Amino acid sequence: MNRVILIGNLTRDPESGATQSGVSYCRFSIAVNRRFSKENETTDFFNVVCWRGLAENCAKILQKGRKVCVVGAIQTRQYDAQDGSKRTAYDIVADEVEFLPSGAGRSDGDNTQSSENNGYGSNSKPNNSGLTPVDEDDLPF
Repeated sequence: MNRVILIGNLTRDPESGATQSGVSYCRFSIAVNRRFSKENETTDFFNVVCWRGLAENCAKILQKGRKVCVVGAIQTRQYDAQDGSKRTAYDIVADEVEFLPSGAGRSDGDNTQSSENNGYGSNSKPNNSGLTPVDEDDLPF
């Protein structure tokens, strides 16, 4: 089984385009932290490619620094480098890309509300569940 799940941040803005037959693609790379211990951490970099509708969505929404969860398969390809040597590259072919919030205090277009505009009227008390309080006298039973 060839299945990989990675969570990381985009290292640059995505590149998008279409093949000669008109199939949309989007390429980007992500940085994924790997922790050996509390003090020892390293970062791995992965190239990601996605196709068709997923590619169009990624090209519209993603930008450098955005956190994503990528689910897909590892694919190898070989090519000739400029110096004539043969090289092997490993790409993640994404089946799914989930756009994750990038951290506290940032506005990345996610559906969070600020404390100033919390969705409640001035006479209502906000609660942390996101539900509007109901007066028991208003219930029909």
